[in-house]
Amino acid sequence: KKLKMKSTCILLLSAFAPSAAFVAPSQSRTTTAISAQQSRTEFLRDIAVVGITAATTASFGLPAFADETLPSGVAIKIINEGKGPVPDVGELAAIRFNSFAGDNKIDDLFATPEPYYTRVGSGGLIKGVEEVLPKMRVGDRWLLTIPGNLAFGPKGRPASAGKPRIPGNQEIIFEVEMVGLPGKEQELIELIGDD
Repeated sequence: KKLKMKSTCILLLSAFAPSAAFVAPSQSRTTTAISAQQSRTEFLRDIAVVGITAATTASFGLPAFADETLPSGVAIKIINEGKGPVPDVGELAAIRFNSFAGDNKIDDLFATPEPYYTRVGSGGLIKGVEEVLPKMRVGDRWLLTIPGNLAFGPKGRPASAGKPRIPGNQEIIFEVEMVGLPGKEQELIELIGDD
């Protein structure tokens, strides 16, 4: 519903936004004080409309692409819905992910032969990802927008070998895929037994 409202605001903005900048003037411009004052008034009116629409749209706190926003502020866009099991807290999960801080790539594990293994809820990943992993099913691939306070916090992260510096409170874009749960995958259970 919020996404529909946001789209409506953008549509209204396009309807009220001035198009005079893209149209040739129908009459020659005069340099009189009256026409200059009228231009200023129209300009200020147009700026006010744009500002009000932008403020209204921004107040939703929902990125334009989000399917869901959690109470913490983490926005989720579902790329692929899986049909597999959901992990339990403490369970080993195999994930693939990439992450960006603005235009800077932080990590990319989609290109590696092995997934990244983590215990769900162990605190080994940034807080925003830790919050989302227990909600995912095997086969899910989600694009997350993680607020800075649930990423690297106010201190950010210093640069290291092959890793860019991340400023404090930087929003992180994190694409994650749940590729396996070694304790719940039926093929593995059948192969090694469940004694």
